[in-house]
Amino acid sequence: MDIAAAPARVWTVLCGPLLLPLWAGADARLQPRKGGRWSVTVAPGLQREALVDVFEPPRRLRLIYLMPAELPAFDGAVVDDILLEADGPGTIVRLLCSGVPELAGWTPYHARVRALSERSLARLKLLCEKRERVPAS
Repeated sequence: MDIAAAPARVWTVLCGPLLLPLWAGADARLQPRKGGRWSVTVAPGLQREALVDVFEPPRRLRLIYLMPAELPAFDGAVVDDILLEADGPGTIVRLLCSGVPELAGWTPYHARVRALSERSLARLKLLCEKRERVPAS
């Protein structure tokens, strides 16, 4: 996704405690450090919790998700790697998801999470590009 804002601005909206809930969900929380926690309810009944594996402002955030109790367990981990790259005056944001198993229950779960993530990223883009409406954190 291309965002018409500098990486530092995108990072502030991505991880800022006052701004994170505006794009990720009202209860979104992040402990902004390696080893911290990430949690958000992306839709009613769909809670996601993760450990922060990489925290490198303003360029990289990697989340390792805790296994949802309602899905079959597997040996591995679902990981989101969020990469920010300067592109002139703007930023390219890449969200790389890996580790989703090909097990019953996981495909519809991941499809739902993916659709909701796309909406969240669209809100992130809007907040980054509408500076006059976003409070400083």
